[in-house]
Amino acid sequence: MDVTTTALSAAIGARVRQERQARRWTLDALAETAGVSRRMLVNVEQGATNPSVGILLRISQALGIGLPALVENPQVAAVKVTRRGEGSILWRGDRGGVGVLLSGTESPDVLELWDWTVQPGERHESEEHATGTKELLQVLDGDIEVTVGEQTHPLATGDVIAFSGDAPHAYANPGSAPARFTLSVFEPGVGSPKASETHGD
Repeated sequence: MDVTTTALSAAIGARVRQERQARRWTLDALAETAGVSRRMLVNVEQGATNPSVGILLRISQALGIGLPALVENPQVAAVKVTRRGEGSILWRGDRGGVGVLLSGTESPDVLELWDWTVQPGERHESEEHATGTKELLQVLDGDIEVTVGEQTHPLATGDVIAFSGDAPHAYANPGSAPARFTLSVFEPGVGSPKASETHGD
């Protein structure tokens, strides 16, 4: 991991541990509720791994907070400004693509704003999100294929797609040039963790 990724992983780990301990949950309780292994959760809390977006979503939903709350510093101000280059890179493609979480709101109704660059031949697979999740995507440059369930939708520069994020979906670049798109994700009703109040760790 590079310096930026290492710092982000450490910050995410500290926030996960803080949220878990505030609820007096054991590692096992959170791991079971999130549907991730205890070993993975330990690695996340120690900042020893760069977890996938899917893993982070599972953990944030289990804790009853939105994904932005795991990667951004808590702010009480009514206005939050993210300067250019300050977003959190939560996905890196094998050819240099990046998925950057620019900003987001707090639970219960979480809205995320993303900036994605996908290199030719890259594809990002996403598990289904919580029921009721909606996504809006606009292609800024290049060509993107968005697959929702079994259906694939080819998109060109300027095209927009709206779809339910509670089905498996993927973003891919079938072209020969880099593609870039913005993505908004709306997750309603985040904040009802299912883990029992378990003491320990």
